[in-house]
Parts: sequence; C-alpha cells; structure tokens
Amino acid sequence: MREPKTIDVLLLILLAAIWGSAFFNIKIATYTYDPITLVFVRVFFALIALGFYCAYRNVKILAFSKDWKLYALVGLTNITIPFLLIAYGTNIVDSYLSAILMSTTPLSGTLLAHFFISNEKLNIFKLTGVIIGFLGVVFLFFDKLVISDSNIFYAIVILFGSTFYVIGGILTLKFLKNEGNENVSTSTILWSLIFLFPFCLYQQPWTNLNPSLESTIALIYLGVFPTGVAWMLRFHILTKVGMVFQTQVAYLIPIFGVIFGYIIMGEHITWKVLVSLIIIISGIYIVKRGNKGIKNL
Repeated sequence: MREPKTIDVLLLILLAAIWGSAFFNIKIATYTYDPITLVFVRVFFALIALGFYCAYRNVKILAFSKDWKLYALVGLTNITIPFLLIAYGTNIVDSYLSAILMSTTPLSGTLLAHFFISNEKLNIFKLTGVIIGFLGVVFLFFDKLVISDSNIFYAIVILFGSTFYVIGGILTLKFLKNEGNENVSTSTILWSLIFLFPFCLYQQPWTNLNPSLESTIALIYLGVFPTGVAWMLRFHILTKVGMVFQTQVAYLIPIFGVIFGYIIMGEHITWKVLVSLIIIISGIYIVKRGNKGIKNL
C-alpha cells in the first residue's frame, strides 16, 4: 500500500458523495415504487454493473460454490434486509435523517464486533466513542420537528437496517474475508436478488405499477452508482491505499446526505440536527482512534 495522494482524497470524496446521494434518490424512488420493487430493481442494476466489472477483471464468482450458504446468508443480512428496511423507512422520514441514522453503523459495528470478532475488542477509546455517538442519536430523537409520533417507528426501522449491515459485515469478516472483495460483493448481491425474486412474483408490481420518470431515473441511479459503481470505486481505493484510509468515508457520507437533503429535496434542517451530526461524527472519530495502540477492555 502507498501513502494517499491528492487523487485518492478526491476519489474518497467522490465515493462519499455517491453513497450520500443514495438517500435522497431512495426518497424520490419511493414516490411511485414500493420498497420490494425498488430494492429488486436496484440490486438487479447493481448486479449488472458488478458483473461486467468482474468479467473485465476475470474475477471468479463463487456464489454457488461449496460455501453458497455463507454467501446467501450475507446477501440476506447485508443487502436484502437492510435495503428493504431503509427503503421502507425513508418512504416516510426525510432523506437526510436516513443518512444520519445510517451513519451509526460504525458505532453499532464496534459494539457487536467486541462479542463476535476475536481481534476487535473494545477499549476505553472505542467505548467512549460508541457512547458519545449514540448520545448524538438520542439527542436527535428529542427534536420533535424531525422525529415525531408520526415517524418515530420508521426512524427505528432505519436503525434496524443499520444493525443488519453490521451483522452482515461481521459474518463477512468471520467467514468470507479471504474470498476477495469483488467476488463477495457480486456473489452476495446475486443471492440478494434470488431472495427478492419470489416476493416480486407474489406481489406482481407490474399489475398496478405507474412509475414516474423522476422515480425511475432515481431507481436506475441507485442500482448503477451507489450500489454498483461505488463498490468498484471502493475496491480501487482499498487496493491502492488500504482499509484505514477507505473507512474515513464514514465521516463524509452523513454530511453529503444532509447537504443533498437540504439543497435538492428542500428538507428542513434544525440546529439540533446539525449538533447531533457533529456528536455522531465525533463518536465515530473516537472509535477509529481507538483502533490504534490502546489496551483492550
């Protein structure tokens, strides 16, 4: 691995912007697409993009190898369930709120990894960061202009989506970490599509589907860019400058999510939202600092 260059920093910002843009596009897509159809089409376009990428790089796809059950399980927990929960929740709450709630993934990930990953134990820094980060979430829930009785259930649904991302990530680290990022991503997306297919057949969305052009463009964008191109960009950054640099994207995604929600969607952002965002990002920063030379608990 080499030291990050200016181009690497720009690519990291681009990656954060693409992932941060997913939330307002999910919101737009939900205007005329139900969550199951939305997620199915999103995953379908992502599979096409990643399939072409793997074919170009001659990456062997192991989705149906002897470890197919692991790929299927990760596809279910890391893609199918969180994608559905996020789409279901974002249908009601503001897109920037989804971005902030999803930014808690590194915090809950740190907590769960302590119990399930042998070399990811908590230390004082990590525990402090987790507590501070979740205090930011609690503070956000006291802003009744953002989270009220009418949408608190959907905000909690998004937090559950974030938690399933963590579960999928832990399963990947425990069982598939040496199987190649491109293979694991493509194989698990393929299994996610397989899980979603019977639900789409049962629901038969084509019988009463009347999508708008705006929602359709947003849906195609979700599949090609935040789910497909962004993963390829992530692979590039990982292979050039490593995991530590790439994980810094966690700080930037909620910032872009809030900016896009405000500028593009015209969503109302209160001072409590900004304070909560600062607290959560501070918690993530402390957690990441805790990965360096601090004695475990």
